[in-house]
Amino acid sequence: MRTLLFTLFFLAAGWAHAQKASPTTTGTPHQEVMLWPDGAPGAKGYEAKDQPNLTVFLPPADRATGAAVVVCPGGGYHHLAMEKEGFHVAEWLNSLGVAAFVLKYRLGSDEAGGYRHPAMLQDAQRAIRTVRRRAKEYSIDPKRVGIMGFSAGGHLAATAGTHYDAGNADAKDRIERLSSRPDFMVLIYPVITLEQSFTHAGSRHYLLGDHPEASLVHSLSNETQVDSLTPPAFLVHANDDQSVPPQNSVYFYLALKEAGVSAELHLYDHGGHGFGMADGASYSTGQTLNDPMLHSWTRRCADWLQHQGWLGEKKSQPK
Repeated sequence: MRTLLFTLFFLAAGWAHAQKASPTTTGTPHQEVMLWPDGAPGAKGYEAKDQPNLTVFLPPADRATGAAVVVCPGGGYHHLAMEKEGFHVAEWLNSLGVAAFVLKYRLGSDEAGGYRHPAMLQDAQRAIRTVRRRAKEYSIDPKRVGIMGFSAGGHLAATAGTHYDAGNADAKDRIERLSSRPDFMVLIYPVITLEQSFTHAGSRHYLLGDHPEASLVHSLSNETQVDSLTPPAFLVHANDDQSVPPQNSVYFYLALKEAGVSAELHLYDHGGHGFGMADGASYSTGQTLNDPMLHSWTRRCADWLQHQGWLGEKKSQPK
């Protein structure tokens, strides 16, 4: 009886957490949704780090386009830049009429209780399925659900775009019946490869550990996994990025073009790594960066989303 009562208490607490509101950069509360209220697959405990979730940002009803984006902040698979590359980005997406869902995914650690692949990919796939399952509730089109990522979050987004499935039609969990394929990708200074000399060693370490099998490293080097069904992508990088060299985006862009997949790549001469939206916003870390040239990527991205039809009807090509 005591065991049953404890279980019921835990489930009730999990459900409450799944629906609770979370403050963001604007101070406005937003709903948090747990991806697995009964516990994520392979969970090592019941702490916050073991419970991946989405923070929901919905645009005003009169501006909503029906498009949605799962946002994956960066942090080398070791921590998450939730404000700069999550909440602030979600508010910008809302300004375009796009519903945004900031993903808090599980992370690697050298200490006990840390995660490795495939936990992070499971979280991203579950996020896409969850958004599709709740499309009516959020007034979005389940066929216009994209994924966006920064740095290591860009690797996670690209992995979701190259490692997906159509869902399990026989699954008891209705969320698992839905496709995990994103309809489009937005990748900002992404880690792409894990086997080239220009990979980001820290991301590889926290994702796979020190001695991963060569076949796994190859599989998660996403430039090697592109085919004609890979979703279209918008990529941004800086030429002077010393942490994640621009070859990551270039190789992925070339792979997309070789496969006949629509792609747009913007390389900025200066910007380094981790510039976020480069719009002068202040974050809890005290970091600010106001660079109108770099910030222009947001306008280019909005143009791309519009042109591709994710914000409405696809614009015709000029004759």
